[in-house]
Amino acid sequence: MLTKWGLAVAVAGLLVGWPGAAAQAQPVNSLPGTVSSTLHLKLERDGLVSVTEQITVPPGQPVERNMPLRQSAGAGVDRVFTVSGLTLDGGTAQVDADKVHLTLQPGVSTLKYAVRGAVADTGDVQEVQWQVSGGWSVPVDRVEVASLLSPRVPQNIMCLAGPVGSADRCARFEITHTQAVHALTYGLEPGDRMDITFNIPAGTVPANAVTEEYFSLARAFSLTPATAAGLVGIGLLLIGGLGLAWYARGRDARAFAEDVGRVEVLMTDSRGAVTFASPDGVLPGQIGAVIDERVDPVDVTATIIDLAVRNYLWIEELPGQDWRFVRLNPADESLRPFERAVYELLIGESPEVRLSQLRGVDLSRVREALYAEVVDKEWFGRRPDADRNRFWWIGIGLTVGGALLTAVLALTSSLALLGIGVVLGGIAMTFSARLMPARTSRGSALVLQVRGLRSYLHEVSADALPPADRETVFSRSLPYVVVLDETDRWLAEFAELDPASDGTPGLYWYGSPDSTKNLRTFGARFPTLVSKLNEAVKS
Repeated sequence: MLTKWGLAVAVAGLLVGWPGAAAQAQPVNSLPGTVSSTLHLKLERDGLVSVTEQITVPPGQPVERNMPLRQSAGAGVDRVFTVSGLTLDGGTAQVDADKVHLTLQPGVSTLKYAVRGAVADTGDVQEVQWQVSGGWSVPVDRVEVASLLSPRVPQNIMCLAGPVGSADRCARFEITHTQAVHALTYGLEPGDRMDITFNIPAGTVPANAVTEEYFSLARAFSLTPATAAGLVGIGLLLIGGLGLAWYARGRDARAFAEDVGRVEVLMTDSRGAVTFASPDGVLPGQIGAVIDERVDPVDVTATIIDLAVRNYLWIEELPGQDWRFVRLNPADESLRPFERAVYELLIGESPEVRLSQLRGVDLSRVREALYAEVVDKEWFGRRPDADRNRFWWIGIGLTVGGALLTAVLALTSSLALLGIGVVLGGIAMTFSARLMPARTSRGSALVLQVRGLRSYLHEVSADALPPADRETVFSRSLPYVVVLDETDRWLAEFAELDPASDGTPGLYWYGSPDSTKNLRTFGARFPTLVSKLNEAVKS
Protein backbone atom coordinates (compact mmCIF):
# COMPACT_ATOMS: atom_id res chain seq x y z
CA MET A 1 0.00 0.00 0.00
CA LEU A 2 1.40 3.34 -1.06
CA THR A 3 1.97 6.04 1.47
CA LYS A 4 1.00 9.61 0.68
CA TRP A 5 4.65 10.37 -0.21
CA GLY A 6 4.88 7.28 -2.39
CA LEU A 7 1.71 8.24 -4.23
CA ALA A 8 3.05 11.74 -4.81
CA VAL A 9 6.32 10.41 -6.23
CA ALA A 10 4.46 8.06 -8.55
CA VAL A 11 2.22 10.84 -9.84
CA ALA A 12 5.25 13.11 -10.34
CA GLY A 13 6.99 10.31 -12.20
CA LEU A 14 4.04 9.94 -14.55
CA LEU A 15 3.99 13.68 -15.21
CA VAL A 16 7.71 14.12 -16.01
CA GLY A 17 8.17 10.82 -17.79
CA TRP A 18 10.77 9.14 -15.52
CA PRO A 19 11.97 5.82 -16.91
CA GLY A 20 10.56 3.84 -14.01
CA ALA A 21 7.15 5.40 -14.35
CA ALA A 22 7.18 5.07 -18.14
CA ALA A 23 7.78 1.36 -17.83
CA GLN A 24 4.63 1.02 -15.76
CA ALA A 25 2.23 3.19 -17.78
CA GLN A 26 1.81 4.64 -21.27
CA PRO A 27 3.04 8.27 -21.68
CA VAL A 28 0.59 11.03 -20.99
CA ASN A 29 -1.39 12.33 -24.01
CA SER A 30 -0.56 9.33 -26.23
CA LEU A 31 -3.46 7.63 -27.97
CA PRO A 32 -4.33 4.08 -27.01
CA GLY A 33 -3.22 1.54 -29.59
CA THR A 34 -0.44 3.76 -31.07
CA VAL A 35 3.36 3.85 -30.99
CA SER A 36 4.93 6.50 -28.77
CA SER A 37 8.30 7.14 -27.16
CA THR A 38 9.86 9.24 -24.43
CA LEU A 39 13.56 10.10 -24.42
CA HIS A 40 16.09 11.31 -21.87
CA LEU A 41 19.34 12.74 -23.29
CA LYS A 42 22.61 13.50 -21.55
CA LEU A 43 25.67 15.11 -23.09
CA GLU A 44 28.64 13.49 -21.38
CA ARG A 45 31.87 15.31 -20.65
CA ASP A 46 33.71 13.13 -23.19
CA GLY A 47 31.39 14.32 -26.00
CA LEU A 48 29.16 11.24 -26.17
CA VAL A 49 25.39 11.67 -26.05
CA SER A 50 23.75 9.06 -23.81
CA VAL A 51 20.18 8.22 -24.76
CA THR A 52 17.53 6.36 -22.82
CA GLU A 53 14.27 5.82 -24.68
CA GLN A 54 11.06 4.15 -23.56
CA ILE A 55 9.04 2.93 -26.54
CA THR A 56 5.44 1.82 -26.32
CA VAL A 57 4.15 -0.56 -29.02
CA PRO A 58 0.45 -1.51 -28.99
CA PRO A 59 -0.67 -5.14 -28.98
CA GLY A 60 -0.40 -6.90 -32.34
CA GLN A 61 2.55 -7.18 -34.68
CA PRO A 62 6.17 -6.18 -33.91
CA VAL A 63 7.34 -2.77 -35.19
CA GLU A 64 10.47 -2.24 -37.29
CA ARG A 65 12.70 0.81 -37.02
CA ASN A 66 15.93 1.80 -38.80
CA MET A 67 17.93 4.44 -36.96
CA PRO A 68 20.21 6.10 -39.57
CA LEU A 69 23.88 6.52 -38.66
CA ARG A 70 24.63 8.42 -41.86
CA GLN A 71 22.70 11.63 -42.51
CA SER A 72 23.01 14.17 -45.32
CA ALA A 73 24.92 17.31 -44.35
CA GLY A 74 24.72 19.01 -47.73
CA ALA A 75 25.50 18.24 -51.36
CA GLY A 76 27.94 15.34 -51.49
CA VAL A 77 28.58 15.31 -47.72
CA ASP A 78 27.28 12.92 -45.05
CA ARG A 79 27.37 13.31 -41.28
CA VAL A 80 28.48 9.98 -39.82
CA PHE A 81 27.57 8.75 -36.32
CA THR A 82 28.49 5.65 -34.34
CA VAL A 83 26.69 4.05 -31.41
CA SER A 84 28.09 2.06 -28.54
CA GLY A 85 26.77 0.30 -25.47
CA LEU A 86 23.45 -0.45 -27.17
CA THR A 87 20.93 -2.47 -25.19
CA LEU A 88 17.26 -3.14 -25.92
CA ASP A 89 14.85 -4.56 -23.42
CA GLY A 90 11.79 -5.78 -25.27
CA GLY A 91 13.10 -6.48 -28.75
CA THR A 92 16.18 -7.17 -30.83
CA ALA A 93 18.81 -4.78 -32.27
CA GLN A 94 21.35 -5.13 -35.07
CA VAL A 95 24.04 -2.51 -35.65
CA ASP A 96 25.15 -2.10 -39.28
CA ALA A 97 27.59 0.35 -40.86
CA ASP A 98 24.91 2.89 -41.80
CA LYS A 99 22.01 2.12 -39.47
CA VAL A 100 20.75 0.42 -36.37
CA HIS A 101 17.88 -1.98 -37.09
CA LEU A 102 15.40 -2.47 -34.28
CA THR A 103 12.57 -4.99 -33.96
CA LEU A 104 10.26 -3.90 -31.14
CA GLN A 105 7.76 -6.31 -29.64
CA PRO A 106 4.34 -5.14 -28.37
CA GLY A 107 4.55 -3.54 -24.96
CA VAL A 108 7.05 -1.14 -23.42
CA SER A 109 10.70 -1.46 -24.48
CA THR A 110 13.71 0.36 -23.10
CA LEU A 111 16.47 1.31 -25.53
CA LYS A 112 19.82 2.61 -24.29
CA TYR A 113 22.88 3.64 -26.31
CA ALA A 114 25.61 6.28 -26.59
CA VAL A 115 26.18 8.35 -29.74
CA ARG A 116 29.55 9.58 -31.00
CA GLY A 117 29.68 12.24 -33.72
CA ALA A 118 26.96 14.59 -32.48
CA VAL A 119 29.22 17.49 -31.37
CA ALA A 120 30.67 19.94 -33.91
CA ASP A 121 32.65 23.14 -33.40
CA THR A 122 30.95 26.04 -35.20
CA GLY A 123 32.67 29.33 -34.48
CA ASP A 124 32.31 30.46 -30.88
CA VAL A 125 29.84 27.71 -29.95
CA GLN A 126 29.51 23.96 -30.19
CA GLU A 127 26.52 22.49 -31.99
CA VAL A 128 25.03 19.21 -30.79
CA GLN A 129 22.75 17.40 -33.24
CA TRP A 130 21.03 14.02 -33.15
CA GLN A 131 18.02 12.43 -34.78
CA VAL A 132 16.18 11.30 -31.69
CA SER A 133 13.44 9.52 -33.62
CA GLY A 134 13.09 8.28 -37.19
CA GLY A 135 13.11 5.35 -39.55
CA TRP A 136 9.80 3.94 -38.28
CA SER A 137 7.86 1.45 -40.38
CA VAL A 138 4.54 2.59 -38.86
CA PRO A 139 3.05 5.95 -37.81
CA VAL A 140 4.23 7.28 -34.45
CA ASP A 141 1.70 9.23 -32.48
CA ARG A 142 3.92 11.00 -29.98
CA VAL A 143 7.65 11.57 -29.37
CA GLU A 144 8.82 13.53 -26.34
CA VAL A 145 12.26 14.60 -25.20
CA ALA A 146 11.49 14.78 -21.53
CA SER A 147 14.92 15.84 -20.29
CA LEU A 148 18.29 16.91 -21.63
CA LEU A 149 21.32 17.21 -19.37
CA SER A 150 24.52 19.00 -20.39
CA PRO A 151 27.73 20.09 -18.60
CA ARG A 152 26.72 23.65 -19.41
CA VAL A 153 23.26 25.10 -19.99
CA PRO A 154 22.20 24.96 -23.68
CA GLN A 155 21.98 28.39 -25.31
CA ASN A 156 19.64 27.65 -28.19
CA ILE A 157 17.47 24.74 -29.22
CA MET A 158 15.86 23.73 -32.51
CA CYS A 159 13.53 20.81 -33.09
CA LEU A 160 12.46 19.69 -36.58
CA ALA A 161 9.92 16.99 -37.30
CA GLY A 162 8.41 15.56 -40.48
CA PRO A 163 9.84 14.20 -43.74
CA VAL A 164 13.64 14.00 -43.91
CA GLY A 165 15.02 17.29 -45.21
CA SER A 166 11.92 19.33 -44.39
CA ALA A 167 12.04 22.43 -42.19
CA ASP A 168 8.81 21.67 -40.31
CA ARG A 169 9.16 22.37 -36.61
CA CYS A 170 8.10 20.22 -33.70
CA ALA A 171 4.85 20.90 -31.89
CA ARG A 172 6.71 22.36 -28.94
CA PHE A 173 10.33 22.85 -27.88
CA GLU A 174 11.77 25.19 -25.30
CA ILE A 175 14.33 25.92 -22.66
CA THR A 176 12.27 26.52 -19.54
CA HIS A 177 12.84 29.14 -16.87
CA THR A 178 14.58 26.44 -14.83
CA GLN A 179 17.03 25.89 -17.76
CA ALA A 180 15.43 22.51 -18.55
CA VAL A 181 15.11 21.44 -22.20
CA HIS A 182 11.85 19.97 -23.40
CA ALA A 183 10.60 19.02 -26.90
CA LEU A 184 7.46 17.34 -28.14
CA THR A 185 5.96 16.38 -31.49
CA TYR A 186 2.94 14.43 -32.72
CA GLY A 187 1.93 12.43 -35.77
CA LEU A 188 5.13 11.20 -37.42
CA GLU A 189 4.39 9.24 -40.58
CA PRO A 190 6.46 6.20 -41.59
CA GLY A 191 9.90 7.47 -42.63
CA ASP A 192 9.50 10.82 -40.82
CA ARG A 193 12.05 11.95 -38.28
CA MET A 194 12.53 14.22 -35.25
CA ASP A 195 15.86 16.10 -34.99
CA ILE A 196 17.15 17.91 -31.91
CA THR A 197 19.88 20.56 -32.23
CA PHE A 198 21.20 22.76 -29.45
CA ASN A 199 24.23 24.99 -28.82
CA ILE A 200 26.61 25.11 -25.91
CA PRO A 201 29.64 27.36 -25.26
CA ALA A 202 32.79 26.50 -27.23
CA GLY A 203 35.13 24.07 -25.53
CA THR A 204 32.47 22.54 -23.30
CA VAL A 205 33.21 19.01 -24.52
CA PRO A 206 35.56 17.50 -27.16
CA ALA A 207 34.14 17.91 -30.67
CA ASN A 208 33.69 14.58 -32.43
CA ALA A 209 31.63 15.30 -35.54
CA VAL A 210 32.67 13.21 -38.55
CA THR A 211 31.78 14.02 -42.16
CA GLU A 212 32.42 11.96 -45.27
CA GLU A 213 32.35 13.26 -48.81
CA TYR A 214 31.07 11.31 -51.80
CA PHE A 215 30.56 12.06 -55.49
CA SER A 216 27.64 14.34 -56.20
CA LEU A 217 27.11 16.58 -59.21
CA ALA A 218 25.58 19.24 -57.00
CA ARG A 219 28.59 19.17 -54.67
CA ALA A 220 31.20 18.76 -57.40
CA PHE A 221 29.95 21.82 -59.28
CA SER A 222 28.90 23.90 -56.31
CA LEU A 223 29.89 27.57 -56.23
CA THR A 224 31.98 28.03 -53.10
CA PRO A 225 34.21 30.94 -52.09
CA ALA A 226 37.22 28.93 -53.28
CA THR A 227 35.74 28.16 -56.69
CA ALA A 228 34.48 31.72 -57.05
CA ALA A 229 37.96 33.10 -56.34
CA GLY A 230 39.50 30.60 -58.75
CA LEU A 231 37.03 31.46 -61.51
CA VAL A 232 37.70 35.16 -61.00
CA GLY A 233 41.44 34.47 -61.30
CA ILE A 234 40.99 32.44 -64.49
CA GLY A 235 38.72 35.13 -65.89
CA LEU A 236 41.27 37.86 -65.14
CA LEU A 237 44.04 35.84 -66.80
CA LEU A 238 41.85 35.25 -69.84
CA ILE A 239 40.78 38.89 -70.06
CA GLY A 240 44.39 40.01 -69.59
CA GLY A 241 45.66 37.69 -72.34
CA LEU A 242 42.96 38.71 -74.78
CA GLY A 243 43.53 42.34 -73.80
CA LEU A 244 47.20 42.05 -74.72
CA ALA A 245 46.25 40.45 -78.03
CA TRP A 246 43.71 43.22 -78.64
CA TYR A 247 46.31 45.86 -77.83
CA ALA A 248 48.87 44.26 -80.12
CA ARG A 249 46.30 43.95 -82.89
CA GLY A 250 45.11 47.50 -82.35
CA ARG A 251 47.67 48.90 -84.77
CA ASP A 252 46.39 46.55 -87.46
CA ALA A 253 42.75 47.42 -86.77
CA ARG A 254 43.56 51.11 -87.08
CA ALA A 255 45.58 50.44 -90.23
CA PHE A 256 42.66 48.65 -91.85
CA ALA A 257 40.13 51.26 -90.68
CA GLU A 258 42.09 54.42 -91.45
CA ASP A 259 41.36 56.35 -94.63
CA VAL A 260 44.35 56.06 -96.96
CA GLY A 261 44.98 57.90 -100.16
CA ARG A 262 46.69 56.39 -103.14
CA VAL A 263 50.40 55.67 -102.88
CA GLU A 264 52.44 56.87 -105.83
CA VAL A 265 54.56 53.95 -106.97
CA LEU A 266 55.62 55.42 -110.31
CA MET A 267 58.97 57.16 -110.34
CA THR A 268 61.02 58.86 -113.02
CA ASP A 269 64.63 57.74 -113.31
CA SER A 270 67.62 59.82 -114.35
CA ARG A 271 66.87 59.15 -118.00
CA GLY A 272 63.31 60.42 -117.64
CA ALA A 273 61.74 56.98 -117.93
CA VAL A 274 58.86 56.01 -115.67
CA THR A 275 59.60 53.05 -113.36
CA PHE A 276 57.65 51.15 -110.73
CA ALA A 277 58.70 51.01 -107.03
CA SER A 278 56.63 49.13 -104.49
CA PRO A 279 56.12 50.46 -100.91
CA ASP A 280 58.85 49.34 -98.50
CA GLY A 281 60.21 47.18 -101.30
CA VAL A 282 57.47 44.61 -100.78
CA LEU A 283 57.30 41.90 -103.44
CA PRO A 284 54.03 40.52 -104.82
CA GLY A 285 54.42 37.17 -103.06
CA GLN A 286 55.10 38.87 -99.73
CA ILE A 287 51.95 40.98 -99.77
CA GLY A 288 49.58 38.12 -99.10
CA ALA A 289 51.66 36.80 -96.20
CA VAL A 290 51.66 40.27 -94.62
CA ILE A 291 47.99 41.09 -95.18
CA ASP A 292 46.26 37.79 -94.34
CA GLU A 293 49.22 36.18 -92.50
CA ARG A 294 49.04 33.07 -94.68
CA VAL A 295 50.75 31.73 -97.77
CA ASP A 296 48.11 31.11 -100.42
CA PRO A 297 48.35 29.76 -103.99
CA VAL A 298 47.77 33.26 -105.40
CA ASP A 299 50.97 34.43 -103.64
CA VAL A 300 52.91 31.81 -105.61
CA THR A 301 51.08 32.65 -108.85
CA ALA A 302 51.89 36.35 -108.47
CA THR A 303 55.54 35.47 -107.87
CA ILE A 304 55.64 33.36 -111.05
CA ILE A 305 54.22 36.28 -113.07
CA ASP A 306 56.76 38.60 -111.42
CA LEU A 307 59.64 36.26 -112.33
CA ALA A 308 58.50 36.37 -115.93
CA VAL A 309 58.20 40.17 -115.91
CA ARG A 310 61.77 40.34 -114.52
CA ASN A 311 63.13 38.13 -117.32
CA TYR A 312 63.79 34.95 -115.37
CA LEU A 313 61.02 33.13 -117.25
CA TRP A 314 59.18 33.43 -120.49
CA ILE A 315 55.53 32.43 -120.67
CA GLU A 316 54.15 31.11 -123.93
CA GLU A 317 50.48 30.48 -124.58
CA LEU A 318 49.75 27.15 -126.28
CA PRO A 319 46.65 25.88 -128.04
CA GLY A 320 44.07 24.12 -125.85
CA GLN A 321 44.38 26.50 -122.87
CA ASP A 322 47.84 25.39 -121.89
CA TRP A 323 50.97 27.44 -121.23
CA ARG A 324 54.69 26.80 -121.35
CA PHE A 325 57.20 28.30 -118.91
CA VAL A 326 60.68 28.60 -120.42
CA ARG A 327 63.88 29.27 -118.47
CA LEU A 328 65.51 32.53 -119.57
CA ASN A 329 67.96 33.26 -116.78
CA PRO A 330 69.06 31.11 -113.84
CA ALA A 331 68.11 32.01 -110.29
CA ASP A 332 70.74 34.46 -109.03
CA GLU A 333 71.53 36.44 -105.91
CA SER A 334 68.93 39.06 -106.83
CA LEU A 335 66.15 36.65 -105.94
CA ARG A 336 64.88 36.40 -102.40
CA PRO A 337 64.94 32.88 -100.89
CA PHE A 338 61.19 32.43 -101.35
CA GLU A 339 61.46 33.52 -105.03
CA ARG A 340 64.25 31.03 -105.57
CA ALA A 341 62.04 28.34 -103.99
CA VAL A 342 59.20 29.25 -106.39
CA TYR A 343 61.60 29.22 -109.36
CA GLU A 344 62.97 25.79 -108.47
CA LEU A 345 59.51 24.47 -107.68
CA LEU A 346 58.21 25.55 -111.07
CA ILE A 347 61.04 24.75 -113.45
CA GLY A 348 64.05 23.47 -111.50
CA GLU A 349 66.84 22.42 -113.88
CA SER A 350 64.48 21.77 -116.80
CA PRO A 351 64.64 24.12 -119.78
CA GLU A 352 60.85 24.38 -119.78
CA VAL A 353 57.67 23.01 -118.20
CA ARG A 354 54.05 23.01 -119.25
CA LEU A 355 51.28 24.17 -116.95
CA SER A 356 49.34 20.98 -117.65
CA GLN A 357 52.27 19.01 -116.15
CA LEU A 358 52.07 20.75 -112.78
CA ARG A 359 50.14 18.58 -110.33
CA GLY A 360 50.35 18.15 -106.56
CA VAL A 361 52.99 20.83 -106.09
CA ASP A 362 54.46 20.84 -102.58
CA LEU A 363 54.50 24.42 -101.27
CA SER A 364 56.20 23.63 -97.97
CA ARG A 365 59.58 25.13 -98.99
CA VAL A 366 57.91 28.25 -100.35
CA ARG A 367 55.78 28.58 -97.25
CA GLU A 368 58.78 28.20 -94.93
CA ALA A 369 60.79 30.75 -96.90
CA LEU A 370 57.95 33.30 -97.06
CA TYR A 371 57.21 33.10 -93.33
CA ALA A 372 60.91 33.53 -92.61
CA GLU A 373 60.92 36.48 -95.05
CA VAL A 374 58.21 38.49 -93.28
CA VAL A 375 60.12 38.09 -90.00
CA ASP A 376 63.44 39.01 -91.63
CA LYS A 377 61.82 42.15 -93.06
CA GLU A 378 60.58 42.98 -89.54
CA TRP A 379 56.94 43.03 -90.58
CA PHE A 380 56.29 40.38 -87.88
CA GLY A 381 58.15 39.73 -84.67
CA ARG A 382 57.60 35.97 -84.99
CA ARG A 383 56.41 33.68 -87.73
CA PRO A 384 52.63 34.13 -87.95
CA ASP A 385 51.99 30.44 -88.63
CA ALA A 386 54.07 29.41 -85.60
CA ASP A 387 52.27 31.94 -83.39
CA ARG A 388 48.90 30.76 -84.63
CA ASN A 389 49.77 27.08 -84.19
CA ARG A 390 51.33 27.63 -80.78
CA PHE A 391 48.25 29.31 -79.36
CA TRP A 392 45.95 26.83 -81.10
CA TRP A 393 47.74 23.86 -79.55
CA ILE A 394 47.92 25.58 -76.17
CA GLY A 395 44.17 26.16 -76.41
CA ILE A 396 43.54 22.52 -77.36
CA GLY A 397 45.83 21.37 -74.54
CA LEU A 398 44.04 23.57 -72.01
CA THR A 399 40.66 22.35 -73.23
CA VAL A 400 41.59 18.67 -72.96
CA GLY A 401 43.51 19.22 -69.72
CA GLY A 402 40.62 21.22 -68.29
CA ALA A 403 38.20 18.41 -69.14
CA LEU A 404 40.43 15.88 -67.36
CA LEU A 405 40.89 18.27 -64.43
CA THR A 406 37.12 18.74 -64.23
CA ALA A 407 36.61 14.97 -64.03
CA VAL A 408 39.28 14.57 -61.32
CA LEU A 409 38.00 17.50 -59.27
CA ALA A 410 34.40 16.34 -59.62
CA LEU A 411 35.31 12.91 -58.24
CA THR A 412 37.50 14.19 -55.42
CA SER A 413 36.27 17.62 -54.35
CA SER A 414 33.76 20.40 -54.81
CA LEU A 415 36.07 22.42 -57.09
CA ALA A 416 34.97 21.05 -60.47
CA LEU A 417 33.91 24.54 -61.59
CA LEU A 418 37.60 25.44 -61.70
CA GLY A 419 38.08 22.75 -64.34
CA ILE A 420 35.18 24.20 -66.31
CA GLY A 421 36.90 27.58 -66.13
CA VAL A 422 40.08 26.06 -67.58
CA VAL A 423 38.04 24.41 -70.35
CA LEU A 424 36.42 27.75 -71.25
CA GLY A 425 39.82 29.43 -71.22
CA GLY A 426 41.18 26.75 -73.55
CA ILE A 427 38.26 27.13 -75.94
CA ALA A 428 38.73 30.90 -75.95
CA MET A 429 42.45 30.50 -76.74
CA THR A 430 41.68 27.98 -79.52
CA PHE A 431 39.20 30.24 -81.27
CA SER A 432 41.31 33.36 -80.76
CA ALA A 433 44.51 31.74 -82.09
CA ARG A 434 44.02 33.51 -85.40
CA LEU A 435 44.30 36.83 -83.53
CA MET A 436 47.69 35.99 -82.09
CA PRO A 437 50.06 36.87 -84.97
CA ALA A 438 50.59 40.58 -84.42
CA ARG A 439 52.41 42.72 -86.96
CA THR A 440 55.15 45.05 -85.84
CA SER A 441 54.72 48.80 -86.23
CA ARG A 442 56.57 48.46 -89.51
CA GLY A 443 54.21 45.72 -90.60
CA SER A 444 51.17 47.83 -89.72
CA ALA A 445 52.67 50.72 -91.67
CA LEU A 446 53.06 48.39 -94.65
CA VAL A 447 49.38 47.50 -94.41
CA LEU A 448 48.57 51.18 -94.87
CA GLN A 449 50.96 51.43 -97.82
CA VAL A 450 49.50 48.33 -99.47
CA ARG A 451 46.04 49.85 -99.15
CA GLY A 452 47.42 52.93 -100.85
CA LEU A 453 48.94 50.70 -103.55
CA ARG A 454 45.53 49.17 -104.17
CA SER A 455 44.07 52.68 -104.50
CA TYR A 456 46.75 53.48 -107.10
CA LEU A 457 46.00 50.31 -109.05
CA HIS A 458 42.31 51.08 -108.91
CA GLU A 459 42.63 54.71 -110.04
CA VAL A 460 45.61 55.01 -112.38
CA SER A 461 44.78 55.85 -116.01
CA ALA A 462 46.71 54.41 -118.93
CA ASP A 463 46.23 57.66 -120.86
CA ALA A 464 48.09 59.57 -118.13
CA LEU A 465 51.27 57.58 -118.80
CA PRO A 466 53.78 58.29 -121.56
CA PRO A 467 53.11 55.81 -124.39
CA ALA A 468 56.63 54.45 -124.19
CA ASP A 469 56.20 53.60 -120.52
CA ARG A 470 52.72 52.15 -120.55
CA GLU A 471 53.72 48.55 -121.18
CA THR A 472 56.42 48.71 -118.49
CA VAL A 473 53.98 50.10 -115.93
CA PHE A 474 51.37 47.56 -117.02
CA SER A 475 53.73 44.57 -116.70
CA ARG A 476 55.54 45.66 -113.51
CA SER A 477 52.23 46.30 -111.78
CA LEU A 478 50.55 43.12 -113.02
CA PRO A 479 51.89 40.73 -110.29
CA TYR A 480 50.64 43.16 -107.61
CA VAL A 481 47.33 43.39 -109.43
CA VAL A 482 47.02 39.59 -109.28
CA VAL A 483 47.71 39.31 -105.56
CA LEU A 484 45.44 42.27 -104.69
CA ASP A 485 42.57 40.96 -106.83
CA GLU A 486 42.42 44.00 -109.14
CA THR A 487 43.02 41.97 -112.30
CA ASP A 488 39.75 42.70 -114.14
CA ARG A 489 39.98 46.47 -113.69
CA TRP A 490 43.68 46.58 -114.62
CA LEU A 491 43.22 44.54 -117.79
CA ALA A 492 40.24 46.66 -118.82
CA GLU A 493 42.20 49.90 -118.31
CA PHE A 494 45.06 48.79 -120.55
CA ALA A 495 42.99 46.75 -123.00
CA GLU A 496 43.29 49.36 -125.76
CA LEU A 497 47.08 49.32 -125.86
CA ASP A 498 47.93 48.09 -129.34
CA PRO A 499 51.61 47.93 -130.23
CA ALA A 500 50.69 47.40 -133.88
CA SER A 501 48.97 50.79 -134.13
CA ASP A 502 50.19 53.12 -131.37
CA GLY A 503 53.88 52.26 -131.31
CA THR A 504 53.95 51.09 -127.70
CA PRO A 505 56.19 48.17 -126.85
CA GLY A 506 54.51 44.79 -126.68
CA LEU A 507 54.67 42.21 -123.89
CA TYR A 508 58.30 41.08 -123.84
CA TRP A 509 57.67 38.28 -121.32
CA TYR A 510 54.60 36.66 -122.84
CA GLY A 511 54.01 35.02 -126.19
CA SER A 512 50.92 33.77 -127.92
CA PRO A 513 50.10 31.99 -131.19
CA ASP A 514 48.31 35.14 -132.41
CA SER A 515 50.30 37.39 -134.70
CA THR A 516 49.01 40.49 -132.89
CA LYS A 517 50.15 41.59 -129.45
CA ASN A 518 46.92 43.45 -128.76
CA LEU A 519 46.43 43.58 -124.96
CA ARG A 520 42.72 43.03 -125.38
CA THR A 521 43.45 39.49 -126.58
CA PHE A 522 45.91 39.01 -123.72
CA GLY A 523 43.35 40.35 -121.24
CA ALA A 524 40.82 37.75 -122.33
CA ARG A 525 43.22 34.85 -121.67
CA PHE A 526 45.29 36.01 -118.73
CA PRO A 527 42.58 35.35 -116.05
CA THR A 528 42.45 31.71 -117.23
CA LEU A 529 46.24 31.46 -116.80
CA VAL A 530 45.97 32.83 -113.26
CA SER A 531 43.11 30.49 -112.39
CA LYS A 532 44.91 27.41 -113.72
CA LEU A 533 48.15 28.38 -111.95
CA ASN A 534 46.28 28.82 -108.66
CA GLU A 535 44.75 25.39 -109.09
CA ALA A 536 48.05 23.77 -110.05
CA VAL A 537 50.02 25.07 -107.05
CA LYS A 538 47.26 24.46 -104.53
CA SER A 539 48.74 22.20 -101.90
